[in-house]
Amino acid sequence: MPEHATYRVAVTGSSGQLGKELARISGEHPRFQFTFLSRSEFPLDDPETMEAWLDAHPVDIFINCAAYTAVDQAESEKEKAFRVNAEAPGRIAAWLTKKQTRFIHISTDYVFDGTSSVPLTEEARTNPVNRYGATKLEGERLVLQNNPACQVIRTSWLYSAYGNNFVKTMIRLMKERESIRVVADQKGSPTYAGDLAGAILQMLETDHFIPGIYHYSNEGETTWFGFAEEIKRLTGSTCKIMPITSSGFPTPAKRPAYSLMDKSKIKKLYGLHIPDWHTSLAYCIDLLKKQGA
Repeated sequence: MPEHATYRVAVTGSSGQLGKELARISGEHPRFQFTFLSRSEFPLDDPETMEAWLDAHPVDIFINCAAYTAVDQAESEKEKAFRVNAEAPGRIAAWLTKKQTRFIHISTDYVFDGTSSVPLTEEARTNPVNRYGATKLEGERLVLQNNPACQVIRTSWLYSAYGNNFVKTMIRLMKERESIRVVADQKGSPTYAGDLAGAILQMLETDHFIPGIYHYSNEGETTWFGFAEEIKRLTGSTCKIMPITSSGFPTPAKRPAYSLMDKSKIKKLYGLHIPDWHTSLAYCIDLLKKQGA
C-alpha cells in the first residue's frame, strides 16, 4: 500500500473478541481509518440493513469478524446459523465486488472433520462434523465465489481478555470448584485474539493483498485438558483437573478430534512471526489479573 494513503476499514463484530482486539490496537495503525460495527448497526441476519449501510459508507477494506458462534445451539438453530454464517458473508462479498473493496472473512478449524494426524493445510479436505462448521464452510465457499479480492482466515480455539471463552470460563470454574473435568482427546492450538488481530493489521500494512484461504493459530499443540492445566499453573489454582474423553462429556454438536493447522502459507507470504501458545496465554492471563479477573 502507498505509504501516505489513508484507507477506510470497516470491522463487523465490534463486541466480539477479535473485534475488540482490533479496536484495541487500531490506534497503532494511523494509515487506517476504522469503523467498528455492532450487531445492531450491521445485523448479519438483515440483508436490507446491511446493504443500506454498505451503500451509505464506502470503504476500502471490509473485515468480517461477526458470526453465529454458539456451536451447540447451531444444531437446533440451523436456519439462523446459516443466515449469519453463510448467506450474509456471501451477500457482503458480492456487494463488495461491485465496489472493488478488499474483503477479509474470518472462518474456523471446524470446517475439518478431525480425522487427520498431521497439521492441516489450506488445501486439506474439508468435511465438517457439526452444523456450525457446515455453515462456516458454506460461508467460505460463497465468499470466495462472489469476491475474487477476498482473504479467508481460518483460526481455532480463540480466546482473549474480552467476552466469553475457554480461558475465562476455566478461571471462573477453578475458583468455584474443587475439581473440574476437561476433555483430553481433542488436539489443536489455542489462538490469542490479540495475536490474530495483530497479524491481520500486519497483513494490511504490506503492499500486497494476496487473495485466498489462510490458516492462523498460535504455534504449538495441546489438548483442552493441557490448555486447562496451563491456565491452572499460570493462575496458581489448586483446583484438581481430571482428563476425560469426548464421549464422557457429550454435547449436542460433535467436535473435531484433531484441528491442528499448518501456518506455513501465511508465514511465508506475509513474513509473520507467530508466538507459541504458552507465551500468548501467559500474556493474556497477566492482562486478566490486572483487570482483577
